[in-house]
Amino acid sequence: MSVQRKRIGIMGGSYNPVHAGHMIVASYIAQWGVLDEVWLTLSPQNPFKRNLNLADDAHRLEMLRIAVGSSPFLRVCDVELSMPRPSYTVDTLARLSEMYPDCDFRLIVGADNWESFGKWRSPDEIVSRHGLIVYPRPGYSTDGCEDTPGVTCVEAPQVELSSTFIRDAIAAGRDMNFFLPPGVYQYIIENGLYGSVQ
Repeated sequence: MSVQRKRIGIMGGSYNPVHAGHMIVASYIAQWGVLDEVWLTLSPQNPFKRNLNLADDAHRLEMLRIAVGSSPFLRVCDVELSMPRPSYTVDTLARLSEMYPDCDFRLIVGADNWESFGKWRSPDEIVSRHGLIVYPRPGYSTDGCEDTPGVTCVEAPQVELSSTFIRDAIAAGRDMNFFLPPGVYQYIIENGLYGSVQ
């Protein structure tokens, strides 16, 4: 009798900071999709973005840990922190496949990244070896998604919320407690992140 391989979705991001929108999408895909778990994978540096207001890796990792808590279907993954920078998704997936040979990894991206996916490093290799799950984002199209072998579109809830909006609001002194997973706003304030003041 063969043992079924664990199906893991990799949802990478800078999580600067992790917010309710990230958690809603990850939770939805983990519970209503074809996966056993979703791993929120912290990216130290996005090759396509230059963020001058990027909190330290350690802070962003701790906020992810607070957000995920003891969830049975979500997990924090810090593999990219030990990889060369900038890190590329194809290399991350290869590293994870080596580390966890009994798991099948699928990449999870929003429709915003789907539109630019052809510009990523080795996009065909990512799709053919691992597969891709695309979730909707307000203002972005998933055209061609359903017709592409190895790509699955999911109808996850659309949450119009961004980390940039959160950071700007915190810097302006607004209370963002209800926009963030429990405990994350308190961590931001206690550590003076994003221009917050205690």
